[in-house]
Amino acid sequence: MTYETQAVAKPYFIAAIGLFVAQVLFGLILGMQYVVGDFLFPEIPFNVARMVHTNLLIVWLLFGFMGASYFLVPEEAERELHSPKLAMILFWTFLIAGALTIIGYLFVPYAGLAKMTGNEFLPTMGREFLEQPSITKIGIVIVALGFVYNITMTVLAGRKTVVNVVLITGLVGLAVMFLFSFVNPDNLVLDKYYWWWVVHLWVEGVWELILGSILAYVLIKTTGVDREVVEKWLYVIIAMALITGIIGTGHHYFWIGTPGYWLWLGSIFSALEPIPFFLMTIFAFNMVNQRRRDHPNKAAVLWAMGTGVMAFLGAGVWGFMHTLAPVNYFTHGTQITAAHGHMAFYGAYAMIVMCIISYAMPIMRGRVANGRRAQVVEMWSFWLMTVAMVFITLFLTAAGVLQVWLQRYSDSPQPFMVVQDQIALFYWMREGAGVVFMIGLMLYLISFWVKEPEPVGATA
Repeated sequence: MTYETQAVAKPYFIAAIGLFVAQVLFGLILGMQYVVGDFLFPEIPFNVARMVHTNLLIVWLLFGFMGASYFLVPEEAERELHSPKLAMILFWTFLIAGALTIIGYLFVPYAGLAKMTGNEFLPTMGREFLEQPSITKIGIVIVALGFVYNITMTVLAGRKTVVNVVLITGLVGLAVMFLFSFVNPDNLVLDKYYWWWVVHLWVEGVWELILGSILAYVLIKTTGVDREVVEKWLYVIIAMALITGIIGTGHHYFWIGTPGYWLWLGSIFSALEPIPFFLMTIFAFNMVNQRRRDHPNKAAVLWAMGTGVMAFLGAGVWGFMHTLAPVNYFTHGTQITAAHGHMAFYGAYAMIVMCIISYAMPIMRGRVANGRRAQVVEMWSFWLMTVAMVFITLFLTAAGVLQVWLQRYSDSPQPFMVVQDQIALFYWMREGAGVVFMIGLMLYLISFWVKEPEPVGATA
């Protein structure tokens, strides 16, 4: 490593992967409950499993973003991290708070958890993705502020690069937008209006800046392309991401009671949202094609290229498929939405976290890259997870198209549960693809422990 304090990233990466495994496990439980309704009931009801699945997604990605920042910022700023001790305090605070929250979901009825955590004094619970107790939300704010302070002070005292500046902009936006999780109006339209300021402006706004900066950093390190070239690409990508992402929030305002002009604004600007992801794909492939060095970490380069492609397909293509208001009128809230969500999160965010872990973990263990055998295992994990996610998306898309036709569009629409029975085959196939995905994730973990054979004539 170039700087000792980069090692702070290691526990964050380990926690991220551990929570990712738990998230996929609960995803498999949910998939089984779609077709076997009483699976693990009443021990883990569907609503609890879904809550845990989505909350773990957010938490493990945040751990990944924080670990990535602690690793790349000292190198970009050319100085040690401002306070490694603060970073470790925040790590344990976030991990313990997250673990206690998940335990609360699993073992305490949700209404009882709300009462236990004093939700009546600051009511914020009961909303999708923001189910965390108010005390947990306060903890998240404290951790986020401490984290942003640590990173910002490091950059201010050192070299300012485009990668650092874009990353900090994204991190500050992440912290600021989460504050709207405390806005809980009695009016349902206002509630959903501001709720999307957290959910959408995280995922389709500031998180894209974090994605772009991490991807740029990895490509600079693995390709040797001039920093100026990478920075110009990064400026264009983040400009398009912010322009389309912010106003594109309107595609969530179609049917919640907001003025009709959102039908136009939401449709037009969200139709432009695939552009930054398309640019990201071209960016990744161009940098690899123009590379000036043949970096030994082939797996990290594969993850970087895969991120561009899968982010474009999941967030771009599958997002566009149902984002125009006349189409969304029929598809809103169906399995088409679930198909888009799965591939978008995997392609845009899960893959970039696994990319930076693939690049950084060998360095933190004293080597430039994992050995050939380890990288072969890791590349198998890449293809198993990626192909499995493609099939998960295709199966959910097929289920969604049938759901729209049978339940909403035909002349004789059928009841919801009747339709669910008729598309159960696709849920079974989705579950099978999910098992393959879990196998791929296990191989990703195993790859870090694969030992290379000793060369001929080596002595103990």
